[in-house]
Amino acid sequence: MSYTFSSNRDRELGTHYINDGYLIVPVADRESFERIQRLVADSAGNVLGVSAADPETFLNTIHEKVRANELNSFRLEIIRRVNAEPWLRSDYFELARPILECIVGNELAMQLRVNLSIQLPEDDSSLLPVHADVWSGDSPFEAVVWTPLVSCYGSKAMYILPPAADQGLREDFPEYATGSSEDLFQRVKDEVVWIEIKTGEVLIFNQNLPHGNRINQESETRWSMNCRFKGVFTPYGDKKLGEFFEPITLKPASRLGMEYRFPQLGRDQTE
Repeated sequence: MSYTFSSNRDRELGTHYINDGYLIVPVADRESFERIQRLVADSAGNVLGVSAADPETFLNTIHEKVRANELNSFRLEIIRRVNAEPWLRSDYFELARPILECIVGNELAMQLRVNLSIQLPEDDSSLLPVHADVWSGDSPFEAVVWTPLVSCYGSKAMYILPPAADQGLREDFPEYATGSSEDLFQRVKDEVVWIEIKTGEVLIFNQNLPHGNRINQESETRWSMNCRFKGVFTPYGDKKLGEFFEPITLKPASRLGMEYRFPQLGRDQTE
């Protein structure tokens, strides 16, 4: 007789994640999402010296206030400001806690800093060429939680290569090993899935799969945040525990086990 130890919901979500490479679900904590969205909008407004009364409208139209050659320094300053808030990472985790516990585990390590991406319309200076994070040293045990601060659709969004298509690419990969990332994209462009995701939803995706973005040809600016999570006891790549990751949900038995030291025998007992 066989027994199943996971719920029907967890098995269903896990099957979709394995087969599709990603899941899109409503944020688990709407209040945390709105607080993060407001923090980012207010930080951007403070940098520019303007009001961000309606966060989503303000973020969607930021290209009216920031030029492409100013974008990177603008983005880095906002990242610095939002990560200075001690509650940011905790609130970000709460956006996806239930889905992370289903897909990754309940003893987790979290990236030390939450990242922010901004993509202006028709701007080719902030592109992320097709890549898989494991190709550059990330652990294959990581998952990315990607949260849009504005609704993303069409070329305003990111794309991902589904697992079945990735398998075909792996077989052809030697042909592209010495080529450019554009050569690689042309190979997969008809197979990638463009993510359509609304404000108030969160994406968790398998960063072992090729993904990236293209020039944003929509009329609005894309704002998204991302952060990596992994099981704290799973193998690490180049990004180590304590340097890039921090344990966030260690259970008491794990803490006790990590701290346990066998008693030392006296000299007369060792002779």
